[in-house]
Amino acid sequence: MKLPRPFLTAAATAALALLVSAPLHARTEFLAGTVSGLYRLAASQAVSLWKGGEVRKIMKTPDAWYILTSAGVFRSADLAAFEERNSGLPVKTIKIPGPEGKTFAREVQELKDLEIHPLKPEIMVTATKDAVYLTRDGGLNWKSLGLSAATAGAKAVAVGDFTNSAGVPALTVFMSHPIYGISWKYPDSGSAAWTDMNGGLEKVPTIKWPDEVSDLAVVVQNGKTVLYASQTFMPRLYRLDWTARSFVQIWKGAAPADTVDGLSVTPQGIVFSAPSGIREFRQAGEPFSQGSASAGTAEQLPLWDPQLMLAPEQLLSAWIAESWTGGRGPVSLSELWLRQPEQVITPHWKTANGKKGNYLPVHQVVSSDGYDAHLKTLKDNGLNMLVVDMKDDIGTLRYDAKDPLVLKKARVGRGIQLEPFTAKAKENGIWLVARIVVFKDKSLASWGGQRYAVWDSKENKPWQGYENIVKKIPASADGSEAEKTETVRKYYEEYWVDPYSEEVWEYNVAVAKELIERGFDEIQFDYIRFPTDGINLSQAGYRWQDKGMDKESALMSFLSYARKEINAPVSIDIYGANGWYRTGARTGQDVELLARYVDIICPMFYPSHFEQGFLAQSPAEERPYRIYYYGSYRNTIIARKHAIVRPWAQAFYLNVSYDRAWYNQDYVQRQVFGTRDSVDRGYMYWNNSGRYGDLRPDISAETSYPWPSPEAAFSKGRAIFSNPK
Repeated sequence: MKLPRPFLTAAATAALALLVSAPLHARTEFLAGTVSGLYRLAASQAVSLWKGGEVRKIMKTPDAWYILTSAGVFRSADLAAFEERNSGLPVKTIKIPGPEGKTFAREVQELKDLEIHPLKPEIMVTATKDAVYLTRDGGLNWKSLGLSAATAGAKAVAVGDFTNSAGVPALTVFMSHPIYGISWKYPDSGSAAWTDMNGGLEKVPTIKWPDEVSDLAVVVQNGKTVLYASQTFMPRLYRLDWTARSFVQIWKGAAPADTVDGLSVTPQGIVFSAPSGIREFRQAGEPFSQGSASAGTAEQLPLWDPQLMLAPEQLLSAWIAESWTGGRGPVSLSELWLRQPEQVITPHWKTANGKKGNYLPVHQVVSSDGYDAHLKTLKDNGLNMLVVDMKDDIGTLRYDAKDPLVLKKARVGRGIQLEPFTAKAKENGIWLVARIVVFKDKSLASWGGQRYAVWDSKENKPWQGYENIVKKIPASADGSEAEKTETVRKYYEEYWVDPYSEEVWEYNVAVAKELIERGFDEIQFDYIRFPTDGINLSQAGYRWQDKGMDKESALMSFLSYARKEINAPVSIDIYGANGWYRTGARTGQDVELLARYVDIICPMFYPSHFEQGFLAQSPAEERPYRIYYYGSYRNTIIARKHAIVRPWAQAFYLNVSYDRAWYNQDYVQRQVFGTRDSVDRGYMYWNNSGRYGDLRPDISAETSYPWPSPEAAFSKGRAIFSNPK
């Protein structure tokens, strides 16, 4: 996809003149990694060097080039021949259904980072969501060092020699976890274990652990090994005081939410990627190479913009030879997708962008009067979208299905006649979204001899989550039996089908295709996850799970299949926590992985569903604004431009402590303001009963926030991601 080229500033124009005047031989090592491969940007053209997937990072040692890609790590001595360096790294299996049976694609699991020892280039580290990996032979063999936490997730790694307790330099590996901060270990120690090291790192108020660290960079300055760090969702740079095992903040940006990532440390400062483009931190006072921790400034660095614009498609990384960098030495840039945050890499995002509306249970729009009433609610509140159950929470279809495959397996209940319903929506300018509950499906779980049901591996029957309830049995009236207790099972009213089953996928996609063909505009998959509740969760068995597959690969396989079959925007509903943090191990909802297969991600950031003290610092009434302001931004960054974020807003009261104190129309509208000031690509109201008396009309970009919020004062009604400050 060809992207529009940004307008050249005066500084960029001057930089272009400087670069063009450089000798041709000095301009050969300007490399660009894109969504499909590696290019040399020479003169005024891009020359393809490698095609095999996304190139996320480009690094150089004295003897070779290393590229971090979506297909793993590759090495090249001459940028002509490339060899895989993935032995020992885990493989993920993607299932591909087809008319003649299923096939499998096996790929190296998503690698989150790649770093090279600054003095020993044969030593490198990388990480998947589950473990950190170390190589001592340039990637020929990788060995797992495990993870610093029981919860899956990793963002960045680094490696270098830091002094141990005996004052001797020792190999030291660092990693950052999306929830638990930074940890380190000595891999050569016989009892090596990960040790947390979070002193000095900034935290989100009310949260125990520091906010996610986006990148780690180890360099040698004046003979001393130094570690630098940045944060993903707030603009901060740090330098590690290894003696104190604590971080010293060296720069803090003004924005409440902003991103610093892709660190490249040079003798002059730190070059990094941000939503506003490439920036450079310059230290105040003594030269940066002296390695002190005094504060400085971080300004725009447009030096390479003209050359980077030669990349033929979405840019992810670059390696820039010293002759291009103005005394900075070689520079490796990553996370360059941040340079153009307004762009989204998905085929349908423009048509789905900016939609705002309500969820409705289908029985409320079966009659003409009910439908008209809800259309009026949309109009009165400036909304243009309707989300309607077409396959509900027990798997019942709520429309006049005609597809033979669908009818063979479906239970069809009272619902709508599709053509009149969709025609009326179009007459009123309403974007229609079909909600399809995917893997929670009582109807399909009982079909065909329960062939699709999640299976109880211990009790050899369809699995159903339960909890144990202790009941008191009173003493008998005649005193012959004393009071006693009895433990009984309380089953949840949830029935699940196997998320690994390609036949379950085929059925749900067939439902989606029929709805699109007959007038719906978008498909929204809900319960696109594994079951999470029940003390017997460990007994949930998946008979359709093929070798090498895990929860994430099951959802990736389903959504990859759906993407190929459905010619329309596809959205998915996710837990709010899976939009806030870069981990989805319990549910399979890893946004970083799933975003590439969908157009819209719909996090449920309901304030009632978080811990009641979460972001409830004074003034506590601003909590709904904060959750949507920061949550929408975080989810968008985690998705890496692969999908737009359109959150669900809470338009219902729940009997929890925060709602008892604060729920009203202001509570609801604060969520909308928070979304508008953050990413502003649409939102949806959820009320399970379909009652929307708590809504106020939609707000414009110019509407002033009527309450005291420092975030709103900074953003002034402009989305921070699309219009970075």
